[in-house]
Amino acid sequence: MRVLLKLIGLALMIYGIYLFGQNIEFTTEVSPYWWRGVSAKGSILFLTGGVLAFFFAPTEGKFLGTAAIAIGILLVFISSRAILKPTTLWQFVGSLACFVSGYQLITTGRLRL
Repeated sequence: MRVLLKLIGLALMIYGIYLFGQNIEFTTEVSPYWWRGVSAKGSILFLTGGVLAFFFAPTEGKFLGTAAIAIGILLVFISSRAILKPTTLWQFVGSLACFVSGYQLITTGRLRL
């Protein structure tokens, strides 16, 4: 039963990320400045490494994963290659609710309401 709850939690987290991610676009425009492409590539590398470290590293390494994700997000905004489209309040609340409830199911195995 715990495995089923964890799978449902994982599905809810993925669905929450999907709902929120529908309004984010990444562009690959050519820039005349050399540092614009560096931060775009760096953001992909930091975000990928941060997510992998956050999920697969031991407890001591989770801080490095969180720091890498934060640096990756910062580099996305520095490169100006992320376009955030407008979202409705209900879509934001729905995606946040799915993500948080999925996280609670994965970590505790139950929902605290």
